[in-house]
Amino acid sequence: MTKYIYLGKIVNTHGIKGELRLLSNFERKELVFKPSFPIFIGKEKQKEKIATYRPHKEFDMVTLEGYKNINEVLKYKGKNVYIDREELHLNERDYLYEELIGLQVYEKKEKLGTVKNIVYNKSNILLYIEGEKNFYIPLNQAYLKKVNKKEEKIEVENAKGLIL
Repeated sequence: MTKYIYLGKIVNTHGIKGELRLLSNFERKELVFKPSFPIFIGKEKQKEKIATYRPHKEFDMVTLEGYKNINEVLKYKGKNVYIDREELHLNERDYLYEELIGLQVYEKKEKLGTVKNIVYNKSNILLYIEGEKNFYIPLNQAYLKKVNKKEEKIEVENAKGLIL
């Protein structure tokens, strides 16, 4: 399992007090965007801590501990932001969407394919499945019945009807 998980990208600064505009599709924001939570920025994984957070339009606005000026944070503009999975303190049954990539998809013991990507659209989050035929499964309880990370498989139902 990967230690670092992609959180989003710093797309710009906001104002003159060092606030950063982060674009993120991360599904468990409530676990991350809180004071003193460590984040890692750029390829070199520069460790910083969140000082403040607020949502603004489609962005997540953060300030970092120890930075009070736009000039101090400009170096992070355009960089990817990561988190350490261990810091989330998830239990055995919890999973992040990106952890589903690579898992085998089964319906009634028949292998349908492998999860290759997660697609975010305005109404649903979809799993892109590559198999004999490629198709999408909405990431919801109507289709996903069980995720077994240890066995690297997902059990689904009613998914065969989605294959064209």
